[in-house]
Amino acid sequence: MIIGNKQFQTTGKTYVMGILNVTPDSFSDGGKWNRMDAALQHAEQMIADGADILDIGGESTRPGYTKLSDEEEISRVVPVIEAVKREFDIPVSVDTYKSRVATAALAAGADLVNDIWGLKYDPDMAGVIAQAGVPCCLMHNREQAEYQDYLPEVLEDLRECVGLAKQAGIAEENIILDPGIGFGKTLEHNLILMNHVEILHELGYPILLGTSRKSMIGKTLDLPADQREEGTLATTVMGVMKGCMFVRVHDVRANRRAVDMTEAILRAGGDL
Repeated sequence: MIIGNKQFQTTGKTYVMGILNVTPDSFSDGGKWNRMDAALQHAEQMIADGADILDIGGESTRPGYTKLSDEEEISRVVPVIEAVKREFDIPVSVDTYKSRVATAALAAGADLVNDIWGLKYDPDMAGVIAQAGVPCCLMHNREQAEYQDYLPEVLEDLRECVGLAKQAGIAEENIILDPGIGFGKTLEHNLILMNHVEILHELGYPILLGTSRKSMIGKTLDLPADQREEGTLATTVMGVMKGCMFVRVHDVRANRRAVDMTEAILRAGGDL
């Protein structure tokens, strides 16, 4: 898979996506990086720590978040995308579910669209991505955490997302799927899906795992958002072992080391 000017393996390798929130109200690092100088410094540090791609978002999607206008979201993300692409040689993803924001972000240099509603929120989003010819990540999401047959329904929901993508003309090789840990799911749902995330391979697309500092970890370990690194690392190791292509994380250095160590063990032969 080509993202920006970089080639990414879709199997046998896990890449680290560093999170750059340019929003004052993100659940775990709100306000830290919403000034341009701070955002660029953080981007530089994540690249030095081993990020393979940066995911830039301008609207918090934590529980109870305030929805932004397209204009405000564009005003947050576009200058940062332009600056990151100008200063650094790294692919950039835009974290948005709005077609107008995606259009502006792609014009600013974004290389991938990361849609937490899997093309189901904005009917124009799939067409924007198809026309741009860029990869996209389609996340599983629901308004309510209500299921009759949980894991099969997650797969069926994602099949619908893929159907929307293909109907709009998005190329097969440009589709990534995200199980949507923390979205439209109870704690038990999240733990079950984390334990069985490999079922997404049935759909035939690479997997992006986004668990960093999420409530699944906080509720399990009874920890606030800024103390969830170890819990995140446990999910990252499992993600590598279960064949995820990306892990989307806040703490790049620790997760990069966890990925590299896990991959080294998995590569080791069985004979001496």
